[in-house]
Amino acid sequence: MALVEVKVPDIGDFDEVAVIELMVQVGDSVKAEQSLITVESDKASMEIPSSHAGVVRELRVAVGSKVKEGSVLVLLEAEAASDEPKTAEAPANPAPAAPEKVATEGVPAAVAVVTAAPAPAPAALVPETVAAAAHVPGGVALGLPHASPSVRKFARELGVPLAEVKGSGLKGRITAADVQGFTRAVMAGATQTVAAEAQNRAGAGSDGAGLGLIPWPKVDFAKFGPIERKEMSRIKKISGANLLRNAIMIPAVTNHDDADITDLEAFRVLTNLESEKSAKSGGGAVKVTMLAFLIKACVAALKKYPEFNSSLDGDALVYKNYLHIGFAADTPNGLMVPVIRDADQKGILQISQEMSELAKKARDGKLGPAEMTGATFTISSLGGIGGRYFTPIINAPEVAILGVCRSTTEPVWDGKAFQPRLMLPLSLTWDHRVIDGAAAARFNVYLGQILGDFRRVLL
Repeated sequence: MALVEVKVPDIGDFDEVAVIELMVQVGDSVKAEQSLITVESDKASMEIPSSHAGVVRELRVAVGSKVKEGSVLVLLEAEAASDEPKTAEAPANPAPAAPEKVATEGVPAAVAVVTAAPAPAPAALVPETVAAAAHVPGGVALGLPHASPSVRKFARELGVPLAEVKGSGLKGRITAADVQGFTRAVMAGATQTVAAEAQNRAGAGSDGAGLGLIPWPKVDFAKFGPIERKEMSRIKKISGANLLRNAIMIPAVTNHDDADITDLEAFRVLTNLESEKSAKSGGGAVKVTMLAFLIKACVAALKKYPEFNSSLDGDALVYKNYLHIGFAADTPNGLMVPVIRDADQKGILQISQEMSELAKKARDGKLGPAEMTGATFTISSLGGIGGRYFTPIINAPEVAILGVCRSTTEPVWDGKAFQPRLMLPLSLTWDHRVIDGAAAARFNVYLGQILGDFRRVLL
C-alpha cells in the first residue's frame, strides 16, 4: 500500500470555495469516487469524490476551510489494485457528484459561502461547534448576526431578520438552511418575527411574516387515513424558496400563442434520418430535438427584442451582449437548468449535442456550477409529457421565460380550406416592470414566424 494525497479537481470558475461538510473521518475506508467533503460557493454546492480506494490516514481540511483546485483534502493509504491510478493527483476534470443546490443567475438557489480563516494545523482540524443562543422573541441582538455575505443577501431577498435566526453552523454561524427553516416556521405559524409580534400587540397585523397572511393550516393528516412522510431533496428545498421569492416579487404576465411547426418538424425528421445514415457509414450520429430549434429561434427573437435579454439593477436595465440559454431538465432529484453558452455562435447540431450531454449530466447529478450559471433566458419544455399551456415562473434575475408543451395536429384555415398543421403551444412569461404587453405580443409573434419558416434566422 502507498500513501497518496487526494486533491481538489477542477471545480469550475471559482478561485476558492468553502468546506461545509466532512463526509469521512480518520480511519474510514473509502471507495474510489466516494464523496469525501462537500464544498459550497455562493451559487451551488457539490461533493468532491476520492480518486482512490483506501483508508483515510489524515484529514487536511476542516469545516470552514477554503480550498481550490489542487488543494490536498486527505492523505489516503490506497489499496493496491492494478486498475487504480498510482498518482496522487485527482482526475483532471471529474464531474462533481450529485450537486444538491442549484442556481444560476436565473436558476433557483441562493446559498451560503462559509467564510473562515485558513485551515488550522492537523491537530485542531475539527473545531468544536459552539451552539448559538436560541432566538428570544423581542430580544436585542448583540452585534451583527454571524453569517456570510451570501446568506445575508439570501435573507434580505426572503425578508428574514437574521438577528432572529438561530445559527446551526460552525460557532453558531447562520446558514442558508437556517434561514429557510426560520421561513418555514414563520409560514407554519410555529414562530413569529419581532415585527409581526409588534403588529399583533398593536392589533394591526397577523402572524404571516408581516405580510398580513393568516397562519398556515395545521392538519393532522393521519386522523383521516394512512400517511407516509418523505423529506424533500435539498434541490427542491432550495429551488422552492427561490420560486416563492420570484413568484411574489416579480409582476409576471403570461402570453399564450401557437406556432405552426409543420415544415420545421418535417425538416427535423429528415435531419435525423440523414444523421442515422451517417452513423451507419462510420460518422457520428446526433439526434436533433425540437428544443434545439427553439433555442436557436429564441436567440433570433432576443436579438430583435434585446429587453428580453436584460436584467433589472435598481432603477437601471443591464442589457447583456451575450446569449446564454438555459433549459429546464427533469431529474430524479428535482428540476435543474443547464445552460447553453453563446448559443448565437452555435449551429443546431452543436446545440443538440451539448444539450444531450448536459441533460445526461443533470440526470446523473454531475452538473458543475459553471454549467448552471449565467443564463440570460430560459426555456421550460413539457413537450415530451403533454399539456396545452402553462405559466412558467421567471428565473430571477432574468426577465422572461418561455414554456412550451406538446405539439398537436389541428385543422387550420388557409383561406380556401382547412389543412392539417402541426401546432406548438407557446407560453411566454415576462416581467411587467421591464416589458409591456405590446412588446411581449410582438416577441411571441416573431418567434412563431421563425418557427414557421426557419429561413428567417438567416435574415
